[in-house]
Amino acid sequence: MSQEILIVDDEANIVLSLEFLMKQAGFAVRTVEDGEQALRALEEQVPDLILLDVMMPGKDGYEVCQQIRRRPEWADLPVIMLTAKGRDVEREKGLAMGADDYITKPFSTQEVVETVHSILASGT
Repeated sequence: MSQEILIVDDEANIVLSLEFLMKQAGFAVRTVEDGEQALRALEEQVPDLILLDVMMPGKDGYEVCQQIRRRPEWADLPVIMLTAKGRDVEREKGLAMGADDYITKPFSTQEVVETVHSILASGT
């Protein structure tokens, strides 16, 4: 059975691109558009990894990541944050909130796939 990736992003073109990439890499994929939907999706079924956009309406990626880390059953779930904000302070904030990695948009498709494989292989 293939590993599942949950993609959380409100930009349709980013979602389509990531969904295509992850399926090409052999992953099962679910997508949602915002933080509230992400938390509901986790209640239904916990994926193997989350690709989480930072800038979304309602709950942003930082809030969602914090809520994930507060729940014992989700605490070890790998989270990779995706954002257009590339400054070091945003990266540090994402990692401080519990993200396993932080990728800046526009991103290299190869970088995203390699990061996902690396994090899932390491078990973190």
